[in-house]
Amino acid sequence: MENRPQWGTRAGFILAAVGSAVGLGNIWRFPGVAYENGGGAFFLPYLFALLTAGIPLLIMEFTIGHKYRGSSPLSFAKLKKGSEWLGWWQLAISFVISTYYAVIIAWAMSYAYFSLSKQWGDDPLTFLVGDYLKVVDAGDVGSLVPGVFVPLIIVWVITLGILFKGVKKGIEAANKVFIPTLVILFLIIVVRALTLDGAIDGVNAFFKPDWGQILNGKVWVAAYGQIFFSLSIAFAIMITYSSYLPKKSDITNNAFITGFANSSFEVLAGIGVFAALGFMASQQGVPIDEVVSKGVILAFAVFPQIINELPAFSAAFGVLFFVSLTLAGLTSLISIVETYVAGIQDKFNVSRNKAVVIGGGLSALISILFATQGGLNFLDTVDAFINNYGVVAAGFVEIIIVAWVAKELNNLRSHADAVSDIQLGSWWNICLKYVTPVVLGIMMVMNILTDLKTSYGGYPESFNFYYGWLVAFAALLVGFVFKYVKKWDNTLHEVPQDEGVSK
Repeated sequence: MENRPQWGTRAGFILAAVGSAVGLGNIWRFPGVAYENGGGAFFLPYLFALLTAGIPLLIMEFTIGHKYRGSSPLSFAKLKKGSEWLGWWQLAISFVISTYYAVIIAWAMSYAYFSLSKQWGDDPLTFLVGDYLKVVDAGDVGSLVPGVFVPLIIVWVITLGILFKGVKKGIEAANKVFIPTLVILFLIIVVRALTLDGAIDGVNAFFKPDWGQILNGKVWVAAYGQIFFSLSIAFAIMITYSSYLPKKSDITNNAFITGFANSSFEVLAGIGVFAALGFMASQQGVPIDEVVSKGVILAFAVFPQIINELPAFSAAFGVLFFVSLTLAGLTSLISIVETYVAGIQDKFNVSRNKAVVIGGGLSALISILFATQGGLNFLDTVDAFINNYGVVAAGFVEIIIVAWVAKELNNLRSHADAVSDIQLGSWWNICLKYVTPVVLGIMMVMNILTDLKTSYGGYPESFNFYYGWLVAFAALLVGFVFKYVKKWDNTLHEVPQDEGVSK
C-alpha cells in the first residue's frame, strides 16, 4: 500500500497548482509586459505560447510526478538513470527563490498596514528606498531593518506552520481559503478601479493592439517567457504536487484548467492595474505611457501614489491590494518550499516535520540577509540571475533529457492518455521536442548577450558576479553534489504507476 500523502480532492490539487502559478508576477509583471509588447496584439503570441509550451510542459510535469510518485530528484532518478542531479538542481533553484520571495511578501504585509494611514507620504518611492528599506550601496549589508524583519518572521511562521500540517490538512486546506479569498479581493479591486476617472482610458491602452509588433521576435520570446515563469514550470513544483495525486486523476484536464485559470487571473490583474494607472495619468494630466511600470516599483511606489489620489475609500483600497499581494505570494511560497521538503523526505527518509525544520528553517535563516539595508540590491541581482540562468536553463535541460536523451515522451503520453479524458495528439510531442527547446534556447542566448554587454541593473560587475553568476552556478553545483550525498533506498526501485489504470 502506498504511503505517500495524497490530496483530499481534485479541487484541492487544482487550487494548490493554481495557487503556485498565481503569484506576485501575475499582478506586477504581466500587465507591464503585455503593454510593452503590443498591448492587445500581445495576447496572440501569449495564447500561442500557452498552448505550445505552457500547457504541454504542465502536462509533462504532472505526468512525471503522477507516474513516478516522487519529488523531482526521485522522479528523474526513476525516469532516467543518472538524471537525479537535474531534480536537485531544480530544488536548489527553488531554495534560492524562497529565501528572497518571503521578504517581498513581508513588504506587502507592511504596506497593508501602511495603507491605513498612507504612511508613505507624498513621495512613495523615496519612502520605499529611504525611510522603509533604508537602502545602502550595492555590496554593503548594513543593519537589519525591523520593518522588514518582523513581518518576515510572520511570513515564515505561516508558511512553515501550514507545511507542518502536511499536504491535505496543510497545503490543500490553506489554498481552499487563500485562493477564493484572493480572487474575491481582486475582483473588488478591479470593480473599484473601473469606476475611477480615466480608468477606461487605461484599460483601452492595455488592450489596444499594436499589430506591427506581431512580427517582432522579441515579442514572441517575451510571451513564452511570461508563460514559462508564470506557470511555475521547471523548478520542481508541479512534479512534486502531482506526485500527491491519486492514481485515478485526469492529468491533461487538470493541466488545461490550471493553465487557463492562471492566465485568466493575469488578464484580470491587467485590467485592474491599468484601470488604476489610467486614473493616475488622468489626475496628473500625462499620457498613460508615462506612468506605466512593473515589478517592485509598480507595487510599492506607483500603487501607493494611486492610493494617495483616490477620492474615497483609499485606505480600504490599499489594504485590499496589499493583502492580495500577500495571499498571492504566500500560495506560491508554500509550493516553492514544499519542493525541497519533499526532496529531503525522499532522499534521507526523514519525517515531514524534520524535513520542514531543516529545509524551511535554513531558508528562513538565509532570508534574513534580504531583510537588511542592502537587501533590495541582493534581491534584485539574485532574482534576475537565478531566473535567467537557473529556471530557464533547468527548463531547457529538463526538456532535452526527457524528450531527446531518455526519449520518454511517448511513454509519458501513454500514461497521461490512460488516465485522462482529453487524449494527447502528436502536437504534444512536436511542441516539447522542437518548439519549447528552441524558444528556451533563444531566451538563454538573448539573456547572456544582454548581460555580457552591460552590467545588470547598473551594479558593479564584481557584485553581479558574486551574487548573480555565482549563485546561479552554485545551484547547478548543488545538483551534482546531492546526487552523491546518499544512495536512494529501495524507493528508487519501486514500480511506477500502471499506465493502464482506469479513468
